[in-house]
Amino acid sequence: MFGDLMGMMGKLKETQKKVEETKKRLDTVLIDEKSSDEKIKITLTANRVIKSISIDESLLQDKEELEDYLILTLNKAIERATQINEAELAAVAKDGMPNIPGMDKFM
Repeated sequence: MFGDLMGMMGKLKETQKKVEETKKRLDTVLIDEKSSDEKIKITLTANRVIKSISIDESLLQDKEELEDYLILTLNKAIERATQINEAELAAVAKDGMPNIPGMDKFM
């Protein structure tokens, strides 16, 4: 029993290391998002760190319109980044989980 427990603990530590490596790798995965008319372009990492924002000059005349564009486009970009982030981390975590009968119902 303790051998199995030690094996599981080792597997969990290995998985934790892989999760940390995946988080670092996701810093290099860039997501580009733009407004439907391409007046705003945003690039962020899969860890949801904004790298760049490009704003069309025409939006600089209307503060409210610019704010609306930024909110909509940033939310779309963050949603895409979150989906990629969660999928990558879930795959690593699931792959590294010890084989415990019945646990697959929760994953």
